Amino acid sequence: MQSLRSPSLRASPVNPLRKQSPNITTTASTTRRVSFISASTQPITTSPPKREKDSKKRVVITGMGVVSVFGNDVDTYYDKLLSGQSGISPIDRFDASEYPTRVAGQIRGFSSDGYINGKNDRRLDDSLRYCIVAGKKALEDADLGAEKISKIAKDRVGVLAGTGMGGLKVYSEGRDTLKERCHRKMTPFYVPYTITNTGSALLAIDLGFMGPNYSMSTACATANNCFYAAANHIRQGEADVMIAGGTEAAILPIGLGGFVACRALSQK
Repeated sequence: MQSLRSPSLRASPVNPLRKQSPNITTTASTTRRVSFISASTQPITTSPPKREKDSKKRVVITGMGVVSVFGNDVDTYYDKLLSGQSGISPIDRFDASEYPTRVAGQIRGFSSDGYINGKNDRRLDDSLRYCIVAGKKALEDADLGAEKISKIAKDRVGVLAGTGMGGLKVYSEGRDTLKERCHRKMTPFYVPYTITNTGSALLAIDLGFMGPNYSMSTACATANNCFYAAANHIRQGEADVMIAGGTEAAILPIGLGGFVACRALSQK
């Protein structure tokens, strides 16, 4: 998300998830880039941005990234939504034969190559991996990836990525290790990789972003609340760019068992 300060505003497109004319992204990016880059060696004398009080101030989305049951790029995801396809399929990442529910929206074909360091990738919970990859893809889609990141005023870029359940796989494995072995065998990453704000934190640390950084946890409404809060940070002059969204990875024995126990799933 970026603030749009152009004197003329464009109407929202009919299909907002489809890539539109490059003029939209270019206009926002170019407008912001003026304030990001300074070739002068003289001290900056401009005053800090004033707190924006107008709730109707326009904020635009200039890039999107996704990791989903419909694939890991926005166009594929949107096309399958429009065609009415279902992302629900039989669970095969663990033996679900004893559960009354044996289908779920399982992500397949995911790869973090080129987005996450190999050593760190092996330690991360899937919810964190999805967050980091989708966030970086959103930056690339906004034409702010790779070497262009170095031209951004990083203290003006924030991350607000939420999750309902956090690192459920790391939590489950840590619980089993404690029960079957002892606390000395637990990973030192158990606490940081299970709490809900780690996705935002790791993405910001990786990219060097120092703007607003935290998470929200409001069940299925998490990502929507993050979008709203991120837009407000831009409106209020606290950031120029925000990466916002939600992540989840609960298709595990403990996750499926929990949803079955509360009778939240169809028994098929």
